[in-house]
Amino acid sequence: MQIMKTSHGLLPRARCSSKKRAQVHTHSFLTDALRLFPSPKPKQPAEVKLILDKIEGSRGGILTTPAEKAEITSLIESVAEANRDVITTTKKLSATWRLLWGTEKETQFICKNAGIFGTQAGEIYQVIDLDEELLQNVITFPPTGSFVVNSSISVESGQRTSFKFTGATLNQDGRKTKIPPFGKGWFETVYVDDSIRMARDIRGDYLVVARDGPPIMF
Repeated sequence: MQIMKTSHGLLPRARCSSKKRAQVHTHSFLTDALRLFPSPKPKQPAEVKLILDKIEGSRGGILTTPAEKAEITSLIESVAEANRDVITTTKKLSATWRLLWGTEKETQFICKNAGIFGTQAGEIYQVIDLDEELLQNVITFPPTGSFVVNSSISVESGQRTSFKFTGATLNQDGRKTKIPPFGKGWFETVYVDDSIRMARDIRGDYLVVARDGPPIMF
């Protein structure tokens, strides 16, 4: 048996029927076409810079007024419209993302009331690993505490990723409290570049996050 080298390693060389050769030819043609005509690169409208300016100092959205929230979400929708044909569910999506601003009420409630648990909220992260099909949403409680929500994910389209909660853990003072799974949904990455990502989800919430490194699970 002959051996051939491919981009995936060493594979046995097999005989191809005319039908299989046609399939290979078609696949090669499509691959070449995608290289010649790739998905449009994300446009970087002025709204991106404007959004970052408006969310600065908002404590992740906690200090944002209703009027400011309406303005910011409208700007995010403008960015989404400008980039509606851009594929964002690529490897660029895989990263550890740090929350800059968001509208999710549960996250804001925990951050506002962390004192009830004798602590205070620190950084908030979202970790996405497309290869492993994993998602984590993390609220940290310095120096060592955290609330970690785990999910499995699946890419549904050029911008949409579905998720299903698989469990959650509250880590505090060396103790781990497990919380059972509680739902599923989807989010759409409407904009992503080398440093910033913007998304909206099934409940109408929005978030703006900054790339903080590779996808490292907590």
